[in-house]
Amino acid sequence: MTGTLPGTTIEVSEIRKGISRQLFDGIFAAGGITLSQVSVMSGLEPYRIQNWVKRGFVSSPQKRQYSKRQFARIVIINMLCESMQLDRICDLLSYINGKLQDESDDIIDDSELYHRYTDMIADIQGTISHEDIRRAAKQAVADYAEPQPGDRQRLEKVLQVMAYAHYATLARRTAEETLSQML
Repeated sequence: MTGTLPGTTIEVSEIRKGISRQLFDGIFAAGGITLSQVSVMSGLEPYRIQNWVKRGFVSSPQKRQYSKRQFARIVIINMLCESMQLDRICDLLSYINGKLQDESDDIIDDSELYHRYTDMIADIQGTISHEDIRRAAKQAVADYAEPQPGDRQRLEKVLQVMAYAHYATLARRTAEETLSQML
């Protein structure tokens, strides 16, 4: 079954563990990517990405190039926007990474957060029970080396919220498709 990587337009044959790492390694093999490439791969208009940079949700590109970390932040925000308000997404990201513009206070790199998230989604595909989400989040952080005591638990909670948002988006889309078929 084909689909897209969450928050992107990147088509994959299946969401499986390690797929986002593999794709990101290929995309960023030569370094950063341009705004137009970010736009195509995220499905976002360039002005929206620039607005997020201007508002401090994403750090400024260096020499007009977006890093793997910045791209991951953009796709995380994009993915969560369908079911959460932007200020709540910022609260969620700040919960684990402090000030959004300051990478020095981050407990996890945004690209690593995204990879752990996609691995977690691969683990729970097709299921939406609270227990499955909790189990998958716990498993996703099992090998996480926390910089400070309690950071693993914070990361686990953020991954749970991301999973609930993901399934809320899927449920909304299914409801809209069903309604369209009825009318």
